[in-house]
Amino acid sequence: MQAELDRQFMQQALDQAKLAAHAGEVPVGAVLVHDGKVISTGFNQPISCHDPSAHAEMMAIRAAAQDLANYRLPGTTLYVTLEPCVMCAGAMLHARVERVVFGAHDPKTGAAGSVLNVFSEKQINHQTQVEGGVMAEECGQLLRDFFKERR
Repeated sequence: MQAELDRQFMQQALDQAKLAAHAGEVPVGAVLVHDGKVISTGFNQPISCHDPSAHAEMMAIRAAAQDLANYRLPGTTLYVTLEPCVMCAGAMLHARVERVVFGAHDPKTGAAGSVLNVFSEKQINHQTQVEGGVMAEECGQLLRDFFKERR
C-alpha cells in the first residue's frame, strides 16, 4: 500500500517537474505530504526567481512553513523527482521532515547516498528516513530529455 501511495505522490512531483521544464528550468518537482494529503508543492525556479536556493524542495518547504506558520514540519513526507542536494537535505533536516522519497539518483550532487549522505550522519539531532529510486526511470528520463534538447 505504501509503495502505491509513493508512486501516486511521485507522479504529482513529476507533474511539478514538467512545470519547471515548461518554464525553462531544470525539471525537478516536489510534493510535501502530511496525513496523506498534499500540503504544498514546488518546482525548480532558481533562474526565474534569481535565487540559487529556489530548488523544488525548498519551494515546497517554504510554502508549507508559511501556510502552517511553523518552521518545523514533523510528520511530513517530501517527494522529489531528483535526489536532494546538500542544501535541500539540510533544510529537510532543520524542518524535521520525517521522510524523503526521491526518484532519480544524482551522481553529481546527490546528498542522500550518491555523492555523500547527509541523512546518515548520526550526530545530527534529527533523523530523516530516506527512500530513493521511486519511479527513477520516469524521473531520470524527464531530465535526460530536457538536457538533450539543450545540447
